[in-house]
Amino acid sequence: MDTDLLKTFLEVQRTRHFGKAAENLYLTQSAVSFRIRQLEQQLGVNLFIRHRNNIQLTAAGERLLPHAQTMLAALQKARQDVANSVNEPCYFQLGVAPLFVNSLLTAPLRALQQRLPELNLRIDSLSREHLSQQLLSQQLDLALLTEPAKTDELYGVAQGQVTLLAVCQGSAVVDELAYCHLDWGYHPGHQSANRTTLRTNSCELALDAVLHQAVYSYLPAPLLQPYLSSKQLQPMPQLPSLVLPYYLVCHRERREDNLIKQISQQLLTLGAE
Repeated sequence: MDTDLLKTFLEVQRTRHFGKAAENLYLTQSAVSFRIRQLEQQLGVNLFIRHRNNIQLTAAGERLLPHAQTMLAALQKARQDVANSVNEPCYFQLGVAPLFVNSLLTAPLRALQQRLPELNLRIDSLSREHLSQQLLSQQLDLALLTEPAKTDELYGVAQGQVTLLAVCQGSAVVDELAYCHLDWGYHPGHQSANRTTLRTNSCELALDAVLHQAVYSYLPAPLLQPYLSSKQLQPMPQLPSLVLPYYLVCHRERREDNLIKQISQQLLTLGAE
């Protein structure tokens, strides 16, 4: 039986709402409905009594509930037992938002590999939606996100922050420049620019645009230090700096994992200037 179907069943049962379950699982509502229909067809029973804003388990759904919980818990235990085998290298999968795929990660990762030389680390850059989906399916051990987890199945291990500075070439003022929008997610202190010419989730692309075009952008302060020191870029004093929070998130069942805690603590240094 597909474990994704069981996870969807449990989320609908928990939220009692297809729309909320879809939001928490980063799926469309039609995808959630389709998964539930698939599961019902496989089992040959109806699992939910569907009333508007009042979804309840049927008797069959109530009987399935403890089995679904047991099956997913057993699968997770099997994964942990295999991962903890003394004859295997320490394998760890880290997912990061594209915003952090740059030199911000270099120093923390170097320190991490020196501290844990036996660590076999895989890093994937994924969208926020895919990071959350892979955490829920436990394909990732840990994710570095720009937004907190939206479902109780995921657990915030730690939270850090990076300062963002508005920079440009020379001493131009805001009204003279177009804006390059680096997508770091919602920030209450950020004001919309009148003329945006580029939107990207890549720090490197945004930095290149500021270095070679008449644009300004908010970029991570640690990434900017060599360009500010050499006067290639200038801070824009008329615009406030912003603080970007980031979140290290794992599956709730892994919240006591010592390796996750160690790696999370090391990654909290990525905002250090």
